[in-house]
Amino acid sequence: QVQLAESGGGLVQPGGSLRLSCVASGRINNMNVMAWYRQAPGKERELVAHITTRGSIEYVESVKDRFTISRDNARNWVYLQMNSLKPDDTAVYYCNAEVHVLGLTPRKYWGKGTLVTVSS
Repeated sequence: QVQLAESGGGLVQPGGSLRLSCVASGRINNMNVMAWYRQAPGKERELVAHITTRGSIEYVESVKDRFTISRDNARNWVYLQMNSLKPDDTAVYYCNAEVHVLGLTPRKYWGKGTLVTVSS
């Protein structure tokens, strides 16, 4: 009933920038917390950043001052602007959102992920 689709990943050199986008579609009544996670090879998935409906934001320490999360509530988009990228940022990035479908209990949905590779 709800799909999340990420875009914007790719190969970038250290110090470069990328902007990830995620759009939610389906029978959406409203969306609560939206977030970006990432999973590097051989590591567990970790929360990168999240943003509430009212705009309250938190980042994992390793991306503070480099990444910026934002959202468009009217169009169900969430973005992740990534600057000063490092090789350690290489991972598959996943969009996550808590979605309320009318008549159902709100639950979290995941996108399929987009690969970000930081390498020279």
